Amino acid sequence: MKTAQIAPAAKEFDLICGDIAADKSISHRCAMFSLLSDHPSHIRNFLLGEDTLNSLKIASQLGAEVKREGSEVWITPPAKLTEPDDVLDCGNAGTGMRLYCGLLAGIDGSFVLTGDKYLRHRPMNRVVKPLREIGAKIDGRQNGNLAPLCIRGGMLKAFRYESPIDSAQVKSALILAALQADGKSYYKEELLSRDHTERMLQGMGAEVRLLEDGWIEITPLGAPLKPLDITVPADPSSGFFFAVAAAIVPGSSVIIKNVTLNPTRIEAYKALERMGAKIEYRLKEDVYEPIGDIQISYNGKLKAVDVDSRIAWLIDELPALSIAMAVAEGTSSVRNAAELRVKESDRITSVLNGLNACSIKTVEHEDGYEIIGGMIHQAVIDSHGDHRIAMSFAIAGLIDGMKIEDIACIDTSFPNFFEILSQITKVEL
Repeated sequence: MKTAQIAPAAKEFDLICGDIAADKSISHRCAMFSLLSDHPSHIRNFLLGEDTLNSLKIASQLGAEVKREGSEVWITPPAKLTEPDDVLDCGNAGTGMRLYCGLLAGIDGSFVLTGDKYLRHRPMNRVVKPLREIGAKIDGRQNGNLAPLCIRGGMLKAFRYESPIDSAQVKSALILAALQADGKSYYKEELLSRDHTERMLQGMGAEVRLLEDGWIEITPLGAPLKPLDITVPADPSSGFFFAVAAAIVPGSSVIIKNVTLNPTRIEAYKALERMGAKIEYRLKEDVYEPIGDIQISYNGKLKAVDVDSRIAWLIDELPALSIAMAVAEGTSSVRNAAELRVKESDRITSVLNGLNACSIKTVEHEDGYEIIGGMIHQAVIDSHGDHRIAMSFAIAGLIDGMKIEDIACIDTSFPNFFEILSQITKVEL
C-alpha cells in the first residue's frame, strides 16, 4: 500500500500554480462529446489521469481514432459507433460510467461498463432507472444498481423528467440520451447543478436550452455536431486544496492559473471567502467556459461557516473545506449533503473519522455534520481509496504533519498533487 508522510509547513509560502491538474469533468466530456461530431476534435491540456484516460480508451473502443501527444489529443469519430469486443472499463470514475450510460443507451449494440472495486459498489440506479423509463435496456447487479452494467442500446422515447436529486452526472446522462430520443425532451432539477454539459454541447451546436421556468429543453440531433476545439482549463476542485492551504498557513498566498470561473464550480471558494480568506477572481477569456486566475491569501484566523445551500456546486470540495472548518473559530456545519455518502467513499464518515483521529470534535448527521474548530494534530489517515479524502488530509498535514494511507487513488485525478505540495513542505512517499 502506498503511503505519504506530510511534514508541517515550516514557513509561509507564495505559490503560483500554473500546473494544476486539468479539469476532470471537462476532460471526461471532451472524450465523449467528440463522438457526437463527424469531424476530428482537438483537445489541448487533456487531464492525463487514470480515469480520464479510461474515458479516452473507451472512445477508441467504440471506433474513434485517438491520437495523443502528451496532453494534446485529437479524436476522429467513426461514421457509426461500433459494438466493442471487450468490456468498457471506467476505472474509478462515476462520471465516466454514468455519462456513458446515457450516451450508449441510444446506440445500437451491446455494451458492458465496469470499473474498479470502489466504482462497482457505487449506486447507478439514479441514472439506470430514468433511462429504463424512456426505453433503455440496462441490467446489472442488484437489478442494475451496481456495475458491471450491461446495456443494449436502441431507440429512446422523448421524456419530461424532474430529478429528485441535483446531480450533474444524472443531468448529463439524461441530456445525452435525449439527444438520441424521438422528440424534444425536458429535464429539471431543484438547483441547477454544474452545467459543463450544457455549455459544451451548445458550443458544439446542440439545441439545449434553459427555459425561464427552470426546465432544460433538449432537441434531438438532426445532424452531427461541430467538433470540439478546446483548451481544458485547470480544475477549480483540484486547485481548492491549495486554496485551503493558503487560507490556513499564516502569511501565505497562492495563485491558481487558467482555471474555470464557471459560477457552478467556484462555490467552495465563495464559502472560504465567507470564512475570512482574501480571494480575487480575474477573468481572462470566455468561450466554452469562463477562464481566469484565482488568488487566495491568508487573512487571519478563519471563522466558522454554515453550508446548507447550493450543495451541488461544491459537493466535491466539501472534504477540503472541512479542513478549513477544523481550524476555524467556532462550530461550522454542513447540511443537505447526503450525496456525500455515495461518492468514492462515504465522505461524511471518512471526513469525520479522519478529523476525530486528528483530535477535532465533530457531530454526524445523516445529511451532513458539524465541526468544532480546534487544533489539528498529526494522525494516520485511511483514505478508503478516495482521492479527495487523501488530498484533503495531506493539506491538513501542513498544520502538524500527517500520514496518509492508500494514496494510489490520487493518480486518478491529480497525478502531480504531491509534486506541487512538495513546493510547500517536505513530502515522503
